[in-house]
Amino acid sequence: MYAPGRSWEAGPAESVVAAAAVALALLGDVTRLRLAVRLLDGEQDVTTLTEAVGAARPAVSQHLAKLRLAGLVATRRDGRRVLYTLADQHVRKLVAEAIFTAEHRVLDRPDHHAVAP
Repeated sequence: MYAPGRSWEAGPAESVVAAAAVALALLGDVTRLRLAVRLLDGEQDVTTLTEAVGAARPAVSQHLAKLRLAGLVATRRDGRRVLYTLADQHVRKLVAEAIFTAEHRVLDRPDHHAVAP
């Protein structure tokens, strides 16, 4: 159980499960996940993100638009530039945990074990 004190017996509403599935599917794309990982460092513009992920600018813009429409990415204007950031701490944790999980599997890193009090 991830959330202390929360029971998952009844399960979340179907609309919540559907929204979670959409978010996970969007982050399942390699380019979108790479963009999200870059945004873990804070807000960035399309030019910086394009250089970082090595994709064409129009493709990066389309990926960012999909992430924004799903509520995973937020934007802020700074003059003519649009700055992108991950929408909230839940998205930040989701992206980071996905990468950490993959590192454990791919790089054969040891599991984290809870220390008994």
